[in-house]
Amino acid sequence: MTQPHHDVHAELTADQLVRLTALQMAERLRAGTTTAVELVQAHLDRIAAFDGDPRAVPAPDRGVRAFLHGTGEEALADAAEVDRIRAAGGTEAESLHPLAGVPVAVKDNIVTVGQPTTAASMMLDGWMSPYDATVVTRLRQARMPILGKTNLDEFAMGGSTEHSAFGITRNPWDGDRVPGGSGGGSAAAVAAFLAPLALGSDTGGSIREPAAFTGTVGMKPTYGAVSRHGVIAMASSLDQVGPAARTVADAAALQQVIGGHDPLDSTSLPEALGDLGAAAAAGSGRSDLAGLRVGVITDQPMEGYHPGLREAFEQRAAQLREAGAEIVEVSCPHFSAALGAYYLIMPSEVSSNLARFDGVRYGNRVVPDGGGTIEQVMAATRAEGFGDEVKRRIILGTYALSAGYYDAYYGSAQKVRTLVQRDFAEAFEQVDVLLTPASPHPAFPLGEQVDDPLAMYLNDYTTIPANLAGVPGVSVPGGLVDGLPWGLQLMAPAREDARLYEVGAAVEALVERHEPAPVWARIPETERGVARATATTAGGQQ
Repeated sequence: MTQPHHDVHAELTADQLVRLTALQMAERLRAGTTTAVELVQAHLDRIAAFDGDPRAVPAPDRGVRAFLHGTGEEALADAAEVDRIRAAGGTEAESLHPLAGVPVAVKDNIVTVGQPTTAASMMLDGWMSPYDATVVTRLRQARMPILGKTNLDEFAMGGSTEHSAFGITRNPWDGDRVPGGSGGGSAAAVAAFLAPLALGSDTGGSIREPAAFTGTVGMKPTYGAVSRHGVIAMASSLDQVGPAARTVADAAALQQVIGGHDPLDSTSLPEALGDLGAAAAAGSGRSDLAGLRVGVITDQPMEGYHPGLREAFEQRAAQLREAGAEIVEVSCPHFSAALGAYYLIMPSEVSSNLARFDGVRYGNRVVPDGGGTIEQVMAATRAEGFGDEVKRRIILGTYALSAGYYDAYYGSAQKVRTLVQRDFAEAFEQVDVLLTPASPHPAFPLGEQVDDPLAMYLNDYTTIPANLAGVPGVSVPGGLVDGLPWGLQLMAPAREDARLYEVGAAVEALVERHEPAPVWARIPETERGVARATATTAGGQQ
């Protein structure tokens, strides 16, 4: 089951401790059998041994390289405060959040006070935010120690975490493969037991694809369910913060912490989305799925999928039917155009959002030799500060928004977006959730697609529609194909995040009944990394 029986009083080694689920860790903290300092230190020790340094030359460093910046001292201090409050007892101890003391990692495009926020770009190398993102404020209010900031594709643009200005992240399942992107650092940290929970952002699949590639759970909430205040914007109408975790129940618990209305975000939903943890718990206890209507999209071209993954997906659909679920074939005819629409809307918004990084108002400044005009400073700054993929998307977006082309490109793409939303609306009249693979294939080798943007973009084929429509989507481990994990994606109507967690937990439990152990628990031993040169790497802060 999602939360297997755990003897909260059992004596555990540090290695056993980091392999618990986040909810099991929380249970031990509340029971007093493990202190928050012990828990945080166990994760810091594992990070020191297995993570390595993203800025090191890739060849000698076989570590995960998930973290750009470490915040060990701050995390230990926060953990010590949780232990002090618990030891003192009284009303303050009773009011502690259930996850207090459980550590978490944060994607490095989410701003944090006291830690660099770089978005994995030279443009922001060393930048220190004067304020916390709302989601970070809520982590601190729950007294969840932050272990550090995780690697990503620069400004969240990429599907492999190979476009980071500070070096690649490796997939803990196979160090020669990508962890997915853009949030590969968060997913890899969770998969390698460097952190039990992490925050990611999902614009076209950046939480769900890395989850699929690393055998973990990744949730893109309903648009507006989690505040975007303090998240470095990529495409504002598509971006959404969400949890990365090893189980559906853990992901639900984390979204419960960070979600809810935020007056600082004009797109924030006014209402709460229910008790997500209770929904996940209800789902994990379901073996009979009678009454559940699961939609399988008939006009999604499966011939382009990895053959083993396609077969495994069909097997899981059959097992759902055997468990009592009704498998309904639905048509979503405009999903085939979603990819093209996305790669017009997203770059257009990128072009607008990243215009601020000019070396004058925002971003590190590059001054040409001998000085220069403001236009020359802007040009030099952007030439050196942005990587190739960011430049590619800015150029695409600027072209799509240019006079004479706006209606033909950006305007037409928005019409396709409306049609995709209608496809979802019609599908959800027939079914409770939609089921697809989270990615057409398992994790691919490092370097295989880095010079082929089109191949990289096609990886988002199944995840993009949820972003265009603003509906929630979750990737749950589906099993192994060729020894590598793959993901089952579930999607539900907008605001039905609780439904998605309930069904997601039920699907997770079904998969585990047909596997020898949870997928995340079957990961091979992680390779050790090299020692970090400094306590904090990218950002240059000592």
